[in-house]
Amino acid sequence: MQSPQGKTPESGVVTGRRLSVAPMMDWTDRHCRKFHREITRHTWLYTEMVTTGALVYGDVERHLRFNEEEHPVALQLGGSDPKDLATSAKLGQQWGYDEINLNCGCPSERVQKGAFGACLMAEPQLVADCVKAMRDVVDIDVTVKHRIGIDDSESYDFVRDFVGTVADAGCNTFIVHARNAILKGLSPKENREVPPLKYDYAYRLKRDFPQFEFIINGGIKTLDEIDLHLQHLDGVMLGREAYHNPYVMAQFDQRYYGDDAPVKTREQVLEAMIPYISAQLEKEAGRLKLNSITRHMLGLMQNLPGARGFRQTLSDSKKLASGDPRLLLEAAARLSLPA
Repeated sequence: MQSPQGKTPESGVVTGRRLSVAPMMDWTDRHCRKFHREITRHTWLYTEMVTTGALVYGDVERHLRFNEEEHPVALQLGGSDPKDLATSAKLGQQWGYDEINLNCGCPSERVQKGAFGACLMAEPQLVADCVKAMRDVVDIDVTVKHRIGIDDSESYDFVRDFVGTVADAGCNTFIVHARNAILKGLSPKENREVPPLKYDYAYRLKRDFPQFEFIINGGIKTLDEIDLHLQHLDGVMLGREAYHNPYVMAQFDQRYYGDDAPVKTREQVLEAMIPYISAQLEKEAGRLKLNSITRHMLGLMQNLPGARGFRQTLSDSKKLASGDPRLLLEAAARLSLPA
């Protein structure tokens, strides 16, 4: 079994996928990942889904560039053609990503029209062919993120057989979004909420395939919930909770990775982002707006008195137009930060 090869930027320590942040379209871009990395050094980060077409025919640099300090960081690909996926995976390794992940979980109709995402679960042999094609050209991990079923295929046997087929192609790591994907009639948002969570399906997969790495995703919000899942599985992936309440990750390094480095305060996280934002705005003058980075930070003060004022300041169009990253500190002044 391959071991994860992600490296933290300063120590070079190999870290595992015990905790990770899900790939989320329009959200987990390189600025979001940089922000999350200021909160947690070891948590595995994922890109937004990048389609093979965007890499085979589009602007590779725009889609693949990332900040060196984001490591460990994985590239999620969307596609169903083994040749194009192999080409894209090879590019991902060349650009320095630590893992290539194949999206077999997105239920959106736009993705289905491209014949990839969750609808691929109906074609496990094709997924296996895609995995093999990528593994043949890269040395880094090739993983699959999938649902537990599609439409009315709700039996455990369905996902068990899918995993078994894909594992035969050399996939050792499965990220299980523990809900069915309803391909017609539900929006992507409804697909994250309406189909019931069946965590026990993921637990059963680990029991049936103990030699492989299983990471669970779907509806997980608290440290207690993470602790429970880690009694049964190898890792936990947070999605929207990590985005809307990012400081939940502040305890991850000490609690789950044994890192005794001091936990950054919220104010220290903000201060660490200021030079980054300044450098990015200077580098992409006229193309990058302050809001493109600060929009990912609106949830940093979640659940604190004054959090609304913080969000209001960071959402003020006139203040954002100034392009001054010190707006972060002005926003923080709207509430009393804990020591």
